[in-house]
Amino acid sequence: MSASESIRQETGDRGSWDDVRDLPPSAKLVAKVLEYNDTMTQQQIADETLLPSRTVRYALNRLDEQNVIDSRFSFSDARKRLYSLDIQT
Repeated sequence: MSASESIRQETGDRGSWDDVRDLPPSAKLVAKVLEYNDTMTQQQIADETLLPSRTVRYALNRLDEQNVIDSRFSFSDARKRLYSLDIQT
């Protein structure tokens, strides 16, 4: 068990900026955009970052693996998911 995994267990599975450090640049960019915007859809993130939708999807998957984002279904359109940053401060 790594140090970050033991810390994550103590803090309730929330990620930290240290978890983002080794991710690809696209994931870092998406994390920063989510830091400045409360909740966004995948398309909104793609529009804001000027990244292709496929790259945004890859970045969101990588961020989700590190437990640094929270996703939920949109109440206005159940086909969409809303993403927000879930990093401990």
